[in-house]
Amino acid sequence: MTTAMTETRQGGTGGHPAVAARAREVVKAYGSGETRVVALDRVDVDIHRGRFTAIMGPSGSGKSTLMHCLAGLDTVTSGHIHLDDTEITGLKDKKLTQLRRDKIGFIFQAFNLLPTLNALENITLPMDIAGRKPDAQWLARVVETVGLAGRLKHRPTELSGGQQQRVAVARALASRPQIIFGDEPTGNLDSRAGAEVLGFLRQSVDELGQTMVMVTHDPVAASYADRVIFLADGRIVDEMANPSADQVLDRMKDFDARGRTS
Repeated sequence: MTTAMTETRQGGTGGHPAVAARAREVVKAYGSGETRVVALDRVDVDIHRGRFTAIMGPSGSGKSTLMHCLAGLDTVTSGHIHLDDTEITGLKDKKLTQLRRDKIGFIFQAFNLLPTLNALENITLPMDIAGRKPDAQWLARVVETVGLAGRLKHRPTELSGGQQQRVAVARALASRPQIIFGDEPTGNLDSRAGAEVLGFLRQSVDELGQTMVMVTHDPVAASYADRVIFLADGRIVDEMANPSADQVLDRMKDFDARGRTS
């Protein structure tokens, strides 16, 4: 891909990509008084448009909480989150539901497919519920990208785990959302199927211009990303560009060592 194409896709120039989502001074706390637990502690982060961002950290670091807050699936205690130019932290439930439906795609560890629908029907279900017709040309491109052209009439029980997750990926892509969030999207897959799905996510960024944010504990999965953000104790403590699996693994070992000595 040429530099000009990259700049156009990302909406920025000179190495400064546009921002698809951003958090400022975000705090997420549970409980009060002595039982108060701070899951996110004054987090600032920009999610770049047209890039693949992985979020990692030890158990309890706040990585899933950060993703859920960025995606509008959870509220914040204080601070501000913007999706594009819209601040979502103050939206009423109806507006937030509409924004999630129209602007955000989700891929979860559980495939969340309806067993009575075939693959194509599962892919178009969110748009069907919203009363919108899919863009036929875009839908065909998405189906081709994830390699499902020959399986669209099959129901989930007739598909392998990797194929089911491909359907979930296609469903997230089909409505052309501004940003897609994945919560351990390959956690229920074997290594081969996981590599296939991660390859499709990478393709969706490179070839379809998608913005992807993925929470993962797997250094191999993180190596597919353009950037890895590391959390510990509710704070962003490091980040890494164009990571290799070995680099990510070494960084995670540092966290484990600190946890044993603290």
